[in-house]
Amino acid sequence: MSGVAGAHRSPRTKLPDSEQHQKGQPPVWRAALFGLCPECGAPTLFDGPTKFAPRCRACGLDYDVRVADPYSSYEDFDFAIPVGQSGDVFDRFTVRQEEMRQSIAIIRQALDKLDKIPDKATYRADVPDWVLPPKEEVYNDMEALIWHFKMVMGEVEVPVGEVYHCVEGGNGELGFYIVSDGGRTPFRVHLRRPCFIYYQAYPEIIKGGMLSDAILTMSSMNVIAGELDA
Repeated sequence: MSGVAGAHRSPRTKLPDSEQHQKGQPPVWRAALFGLCPECGAPTLFDGPTKFAPRCRACGLDYDVRVADPYSSYEDFDFAIPVGQSGDVFDRFTVRQEEMRQSIAIIRQALDKLDKIPDKATYRADVPDWVLPPKEEVYNDMEALIWHFKMVMGEVEVPVGEVYHCVEGGNGELGFYIVSDGGRTPFRVHLRRPCFIYYQAYPEIIKGGMLSDAILTMSSMNVIAGELDA
């Protein structure tokens, strides 16, 4: 059975179920997507990091980096994680559709929070070592101009160490691994590209289907070609 089954993170948010999603949709369209190339049970689906993507939430896996490891104050927002059941093309479509609604809800909450901030002129981190000074200061203060030049030209040395940080991108966990030897440029940089990882499941998902099914499935996965050859 297809359809967004429920939400985690916010019990106050009621996500549309399968029947609600079907209303208003052309019968031919529903018939074309229902049960088409489901992912649940595909041998490559839940192997390690391939599971962290919106298309895997279509299978019922309620993992979202914004909830599992909050950043940028996401813990202060009320939103849901839409999940499906069978992980077919219809589920992938409905999950994406509901995620857009959740994003709009987050934006509205952010606007409400901004209205309550006393200082409505400053929306920047107070980290002068890594944040460019305001343009007004750059134009009128020599020290600010010098610091702006040093940062833009890469003359700020980075501490020795390594770090991995990830965000919830449009296609899942987008991660950045950086190693510094103390110089001005990283010793090593590696990007965790979600499309490069989960595209490897594509042959298993479409196996036994029709050529037209392969096209629809590819579209529902929202593969970004630039991530495949990076």
